[in-house]
Amino acid sequence: MGRLIEEPLLRDRVQVFRDRKEAGRLLGQKLSPYGGTDSCVFAIPAGGVPVGKEVSRILDLPFDLIVVRKIQIPYNPEAGFGAVTPDGEAILNEELLSYLHLSEEQVEEAISRTKEKVKEREALFRKGRPFPDLGGRTVILVDDGLASGYTMLAAVLFVQRKGAGKVVIAVPTASDRAIETLLPRVDEIYCLNLRGGPVFAVADAYERWYDISDQEVLSLIEE
Repeated sequence: MGRLIEEPLLRDRVQVFRDRKEAGRLLGQKLSPYGGTDSCVFAIPAGGVPVGKEVSRILDLPFDLIVVRKIQIPYNPEAGFGAVTPDGEAILNEELLSYLHLSEEQVEEAISRTKEKVKEREALFRKGRPFPDLGGRTVILVDDGLASGYTMLAAVLFVQRKGAGKVVIAVPTASDRAIETLLPRVDEIYCLNLRGGPVFAVADAYERWYDISDQEVLSLIEE
């Protein structure tokens, strides 16, 4: 079981961050023990990129992207029943799938569509660069928040296969259920704003929330 590091004063509160950049700055400060080490920061695009960029700047660590993507529910694209890793493995939320009663064809079509999208985004954001051999290094995985946690789980499993020595998740906000899913699989989770309750939206943690465009991601990579 991993270790959870949170900010108790922010538990179950909403609109605690002005925007993703401020959230990344606060997260970077919380992660100060990793400053100047041989760790590396990987952000999940798109929303995790401005957060991760700020974390890497504060800690003075290498910055890169890990392209994973949720498998969308056919009639509710805002929600997902799993995620796809950069090398095309589908990680499924079997409990949710049993509740959704999707046909086998619907599931396979959604997975196939997601795999193609991951390939497209790999080509756009990483431009053919091979994923580094992590060789026992500490990997800090950053996103702007965790709802179900399955997109982050796909990232965790992928970097572990790539040889990560220690895996740390760092997010400004997360649901209780996402933490429960991920904590047994990683060494540490840093989460400033942990929230419980039956309904959770990442956007509720932010005063200013908008969808990050591909162009903004590319601009942040080039900085």
